Amino acid sequence: MMTAPPPKPATVLIVDDEAALRRVLERYLERHGYRVLSAGTAEAAYELLATEQADALLLDIHLPTMSGLALYLAIIHRWPALEGHIAIMTGDSEAQEVRSWLEHHRCAVLRKPFNLTQVMDWIALVLQQDRQSGAMDA
Repeated sequence: MMTAPPPKPATVLIVDDEAALRRVLERYLERHGYRVLSAGTAEAAYELLATEQADALLLDIHLPTMSGLALYLAIIHRWPALEGHIAIMTGDSEAQEVRSWLEHHRCAVLRKPFNLTQVMDWIALVLQQDRQSGAMDA
């Protein structure tokens, strides 16, 4: 008797120039069964998305060569299905620039410092919404 292959783990892309934070998130998410991709720059993240499919993205606002907000717009423009699958990570969520940007874009915010449970809860919510909409489309 053949058994079904195990379900493919969801993939999370972490985009943050702080290597230590990326490593903590990578280890935590991998321990919880996720496939994790990571990038330290906007360019590297964009290139990764051209070849890899991500189910959820954790995106820092402050990146070396491009704002995470600009990267968000570039990603949504090229891969519209990722809208609602991106969480912005920032310590500046109260800054006027960030607040006004968030009024116009559908995006979750993980305020630094966040705890890992908040990250896991957001990813679980995104994946649950996908399963529900997929079930309704079927």
